[in-house]
Amino acid sequence: MKKFIAFTCIIFIFTMLCIFVAEKTDVMGLSRIHLNTTFITEDSGRLTLKWDRLPYPCFYKVETFCQTTGLIHDASKYHYITSDFTLDASCNLSGAAIPMYYRITSYGMFGRLNGPSEYIANPNYPDPAHPVPIYRYSSQTPASLMPFLVWHCVPSAVCYEVELLSGPPDAEGGTELSKRNHLYSTRQVFTNGWQADLRPYYRNHGILYWRARALGLHHEPIGEFSEAEPITVNPALPFPDRPLINNFDRMPCFEQPLYPVFEWIPLNGVNHYEVELLVHPPAQENNTLPTPDRAWHQAVTDAIACYDEYPRPYAGEYYWRVRGIDAQGNTIGTYSDSEEFIVKEHDSRILAAALGDSITHGGGAVSYSPSSLEYSYTTYLDFPAVNLGRSGDTSHTSLERFQQDVLPFHPKNLLILTGTNSLRDSGITADDVISDIQALQSLCKKNDIRPIFLTLMPINPQSIAYAFHSPTDPKWYEKMNKINAYIRTLPYSIDLEPYFYDRTHTVMDYSFSIDGLHPDIRGKMLMGEIINQHKNLLQQ
Repeated sequence: MKKFIAFTCIIFIFTMLCIFVAEKTDVMGLSRIHLNTTFITEDSGRLTLKWDRLPYPCFYKVETFCQTTGLIHDASKYHYITSDFTLDASCNLSGAAIPMYYRITSYGMFGRLNGPSEYIANPNYPDPAHPVPIYRYSSQTPASLMPFLVWHCVPSAVCYEVELLSGPPDAEGGTELSKRNHLYSTRQVFTNGWQADLRPYYRNHGILYWRARALGLHHEPIGEFSEAEPITVNPALPFPDRPLINNFDRMPCFEQPLYPVFEWIPLNGVNHYEVELLVHPPAQENNTLPTPDRAWHQAVTDAIACYDEYPRPYAGEYYWRVRGIDAQGNTIGTYSDSEEFIVKEHDSRILAAALGDSITHGGGAVSYSPSSLEYSYTTYLDFPAVNLGRSGDTSHTSLERFQQDVLPFHPKNLLILTGTNSLRDSGITADDVISDIQALQSLCKKNDIRPIFLTLMPINPQSIAYAFHSPTDPKWYEKMNKINAYIRTLPYSIDLEPYFYDRTHTVMDYSFSIDGLHPDIRGKMLMGEIINQHKNLLQQ
């Protein structure tokens, strides 16, 4: 027995030595083998990255990046998002509402073998920009007469125009509706999907077509129409009778902010909805009756999103679903599928959190809510930060919820950006905001939290009025200057303001914020990149 054990040990040591020599001396030339045939496939929004397997036992690391703005000196061209590991020569990718890039690196038992590969681009964000269909209706997967048409988001699109056709258009692409075969079009589509009603146009023969293009705040085109997509119809199929959860283009490592927001693609002709939140899966999916022990519910009108009015700081699994309701409160069709989100268990002291109004909470381009994490500046930080933002906050309401929302996390560092809504309100003075900032600073000091204040960014009252039909205090600029001058005197502050002006240096540049108030994707990226340049301020 002793001889057998000794022999086994010798074989094991010899094998490990051979593996070590093979990997560390590159005697097999592994470092010179390129990871070839990388391509991305898609099935109903689910992306898979594939490549040729190396001729050696190994595992693969797949890194996900997005591009940076290029506006910060010495900043990297790419911002790291997340990593996955796999033993297979393929990896499932998270969908994303902005262009993503991927790198593959192979590892053996003793370290890296090969790579990283070149950056591989997600193909769903072409140039010129146009929507890329997610749902396709072929003869194998035909549509009902009221199908959901769903596509990948076009970054910063405020809305979309969808066109139905009886045949191919005059020409593919472009920005004009087709004169030939045109049946119907609408610009009242404010998310990346729409339930079409084909009943007026289907004549028991042939194939219908659809295409979409993205529009800006003034209905100006963003890119071109998508390639016309055929719709094979089976009129015997039942109509979809429940809202469609919009989870198609989510940033990797999706987490709801402290104040969750729930999004869906609405049913055609339905204006009233109700969302319910549960702490367990529903007893029955797609039923018609509310859950008796639901934790929370809220009705909304003419909406594609619902904002939770309460914070959800407690770790655990949550479930939500939405139903259309009629004037009597009865369910139209059935409840949607239920959607899970997880609130993670945090350490007794987290590294960082972000407190503020809707600019912190997230969202932008008028139509995107904080559940679209590409519109959150915390997405682009080089360090983890819990999003404690709440839409609608003034500096005073941010102060009022400090104990409720900040202290349970007890962050070592608190990024604070609040007061923009106070700028717009003529009844709130700069001294009022400064007083709130002083109180926040005092509370942080009392609780051993380092407050890192961010200066307020300029706004654009003309764009705000057009987007929200809301006036802005004519003295906003003077108020901002006084508040920011005070913030710059504080021990820990980061100056955002100078980066966001237009050429006249008077208002927010339109390229950063379509609605003049909330920075869009490029603006949120820039905010994150500026903060990353000041990581030395963080208390470790």
